[in-house]
Parts: sequence; structure tokens; C-alpha cells
Amino acid sequence: MSRVRTMAMSSEHVRSYYYATAKHMAVYPTLASDVVADVCVIGGGFTGVNTAIELAQRGLSVVLLEGHRVGWGASGRNGGQLIRGIGHDVSGFARYVGQEGVSYLQRAGIESVEVVGNRIRQHAIDCDLRWGFCELANTPAQFAAFTAEQEGLAALGYWHETRLIKPEHMRQVVASDAYAGGFLDMGSGHLHPLDLVLAEARLAESLGVRIYEQSPVLELIHGDTVQVRCATGMVKAGSLVLACNAHLDDLEPRLSGKVLPAGSYIITTEPLAPAVANELIPQNLALCDQKVGLDYYRLTADRRLLFGGACHYSGRDPADIASYMRPKMLKVFPHLADVRIDFQWGGKIGITANRFPQVGRLQQHPNVFYAQGYSGHGLNVTHWTAKLLAEAIHVGHSHGLDIFSKVPHMTFPGGPALRSPLLALGMLWYRMRELLG
Repeated sequence: MSRVRTMAMSSEHVRSYYYATAKHMAVYPTLASDVVADVCVIGGGFTGVNTAIELAQRGLSVVLLEGHRVGWGASGRNGGQLIRGIGHDVSGFARYVGQEGVSYLQRAGIESVEVVGNRIRQHAIDCDLRWGFCELANTPAQFAAFTAEQEGLAALGYWHETRLIKPEHMRQVVASDAYAGGFLDMGSGHLHPLDLVLAEARLAESLGVRIYEQSPVLELIHGDTVQVRCATGMVKAGSLVLACNAHLDDLEPRLSGKVLPAGSYIITTEPLAPAVANELIPQNLALCDQKVGLDYYRLTADRRLLFGGACHYSGRDPADIASYMRPKMLKVFPHLADVRIDFQWGGKIGITANRFPQVGRLQQHPNVFYAQGYSGHGLNVTHWTAKLLAEAIHVGHSHGLDIFSKVPHMTFPGGPALRSPLLALGMLWYRMRELLG
């Protein structure tokens, strides 16, 4: 069976703060001939690059295809927050995976952060990693819920410092009066995501992975050997990994219909004076609130405020991202009214209906594997699912992959034309509830 899509226009990285400050940009060739490999990976983001690393470390030959540039998508333009957890509260999936499965997912949400930290340490990756994160309560009820979260982490044997921050002490973590308390977690943190994925691509290449950029896939021909056709070459492989997430489009409609590409936007200020930066976020933490359309922010290595959020489900990006995001920033930090915005950009993240990632293999084609729909937790979970995919391909089975695969996922209604507007209406309802509540 064959899957065909129209060739996408190749492009360079978005002009983000990350692109402007990336330390080791690399250029990989375009696929220009027919090649053979044990595994073909489509997608040069965290999922694809780390799956390629894991496969190569197991002795398999790998070809990685990227339609644009390595890290071009969400992996190279996200908020840079390395935060424990897998989607929303996984305890609700007990009826599918059992209590043992829930415990596995809870531990995976913690250990996946360790996977990223270990990779950075083992390979001396310079990506501005800083430890420390604070969840921000918008309401007293949200702050009260942090107690149960802290107790749950303790029950799992969480070994990092955690601390409840009362409303009257919030200036210890952020110079804003917008919050009803916080939950400090020193086992999460923040980093420069484009530097990380670029370094991981170099690691993959050093292990023998053949990486091809500007090589969008035009057609998949399924069979015992999968044929992956690009404009100027073809890859033949025993197994295929689809690691395209929000950019899968019509290459595999059975998967793309289960993920909504939602727009998320970031602005970055001019460098702040050391005294201003230290007052703004005294412990240099990553911070994120609890709203439906959440705000997330942090300081960069050169003391800029990087402020993001405003997830858009309509499929239409704001005409001026800075004008759209600046009022949101000023609600939190009104004293930054005179600060210049130096960078503005957006991108697509993959949202699932249940906010849980989709990981498994195609029932119709068991040599085709996939991972997508991280719903905002991609930085850590991609590294975890990469290990599961590689394990399943290498030895034919993965206990963790089986657990992820047991969680059912609905296809968004309305087809490609209507699924975004329909979800936008649904999210508007939730935001109205939030405002009225």
C-alpha cells in the first residue's frame, strides 16, 4: 500500500532567539540517491534524532530524513522547559493500563527528565541547562492541589527538592503579584532546545546515522521492506519510524487525524540589566501557570525574558506575534512596559484529545512505528519514547511501548478542514469557564 503527499516547500529555521544564538549550526546533505538501511526515521526533531541514536547504539543502520532542517519544528523553537510528567494526570488511564501501568507512566514522567540530563552530562552538551522549575497557581484551589502533588511525588520516591511557596512568599521566585502560590521543583529546569537537538544530531552522525535535510518524503510504499520516496532518492528499510508530530500532514492520515497542530508563540526581550533579571526571577527558574491558555517563561543565558504561551487551535497565526503576546507578558510583569522585544516567533505543537502522547506501531503495518502528540511535554517525553521505539525495533518487543499503546486515542472530528475550528470552539468554552470560575 502506498501513501503519497504533495512535496512541501523546503525552508530554513524560523528567525528565533534560538536560531540567533545557536552555537553549532550544521548542514546535512539532501538525499540524492537510493540507499538501504535497517531503519528509516522520518523527522529531525527530538523524537527522530533520539530514536536514531538509540537504534545506532544497538547496532542498527539508520537513515534519518528531515524535510527542512534538523530542529526546524517544535524541537528547535519551544519554550525550553524540561519539566517532569507525561501529559495530564495519568491516573485516569488506570482502566486501560492498570495500576501497574499508571505507576510505570508516573515514573517515566520523572525518569525521562533524567534521560535528558544524563545525555547532556555524558556528552558535555552546551545547551544552557539550568535546574529549577516553579508551577504557578492562578487560584487558591490550584495552590491547595499542589499539596497532593507533592505527596504523590514523595510516594514515588522523588529525590529532588520540592517546596510549596505560599502567596506571601512568591517574590522569592517571581516578581509578580499575579499568583496564589507556587510549587518549586528542583528536579526540572530549562535549556536551549535548538542547541540540544543540534548536538544530539551530531552525536547520531558520530554513531553512523546518515542524516539528510531538505528531503521531504513524497511517498511511502508499505511492505516487508518499506520504500520511502523523496524527490531525488529513495530509502529502503526493514522498519520505519514516523517522528513528524504536528507536521505529519497527509503522509499517514490514520495518525495525523489524531493530532491537532496547535500554534504556540514566544517573544524574547532585549537583555535585561543583571539587577532587573535577578529581581524578575530570583532563582533563574522555569515558570508555568495553570491556565487553559497557559503562560510559560524563563530567563535566557544572556538575561532576556523569554515569554510564551497563547496556544491557538484555529489554524491561523497572529499577524503580529509581538503585539499579540506583549499584553500577556505585561499582565504578569507590568513594570516591563518599556522593555524592547527583540525576537518573536511561533510554531506548531501536536495536541491530542486526551493530552496523552501516542506511541506504538501501525496495526496494518507492524514494521511502521510512531510517536507523536506530546501536548506540551515533548522535551522530556520524546527522549523516553525514543528508547521504547528502539527497543521494540531491535528485539521485537517493548513493555513500555505496550503500556503506551493500550491508551486509546480518538480521531478529531470534522476532517482536516474543520477539526481546528471545532476544537477552537471547545477551548473557548473552557476558557469562559475559567474566567467565570
